[in-house]
Amino acid sequence: MQEKHILIRIEQCLALAQASNCPRRKFGALLLDPKRNVVLMDGYNGGPRGGSRLCGGEVCLRDELGIPSGTRIEIGCHHAEMNVICNAAAAGVPCAGAWLIVTGEPCLLCAKLIHHAGITKVIVVQGGYKGENGIDYLKQNHVEVEWRSLPQNPKSLQESNVFKRSGSEIEDKSLPK
Repeated sequence: MQEKHILIRIEQCLALAQASNCPRRKFGALLLDPKRNVVLMDGYNGGPRGGSRLCGGEVCLRDELGIPSGTRIEIGCHHAEMNVICNAAAAGVPCAGAWLIVTGEPCLLCAKLIHHAGITKVIVVQGGYKGENGIDYLKQNHVEVEWRSLPQNPKSLQESNVFKRSGSEIEDKSLPK
C-alpha cells in the first residue's frame, strides 16, 4: 500500500473515532484492501446498534462499576475492531488478506477476532489505549503489527520537506522503515 494512502487512512481513522459516544475513550478502525488502496469497511466503539446511546443505557457501565481499563472486556461498549469486522460480515465484505488500522491496541478478544477473520496486518496508531491488550496474541499468530505515530499537521510536514516526491509515491521520511 502506498505510504500516502496509509497516512490518509490514519487521518480518516482518527476522524472516525470522533463518532464514538463513549465517555472514556474514542476508538476508530478501518478495514483496508492493501492492493487497491481502498477502505473496505469502518467501525468505532459505542453502544449496541439501534440500542442505547451507551453500554449501560445513558451511563457507562465500566465507570458505574469502577472497572479498570483492560479488564472485564465483556462489560462495556462494542469495540471498534469488533464493529468493523461485524460490519464487514453483515455486508458480505471479506476480511481475508485485509489490513486494519486502529487508534489503539486491540484487546485480547478483538485480537482473536482479527486473527480468525484473516486480517494479515494491523497498523496501530500510537497514542491510544495502552492497557492489557492482544498484541502478543497477534504476533504469535503471524499477524503483522506495525506501530505509527500520530500524524503531524500536513502544512508543517510540507514546510519541513518531510514529504519528498519519489516516482508515483510520497515517502514519509520522519518514520523509520
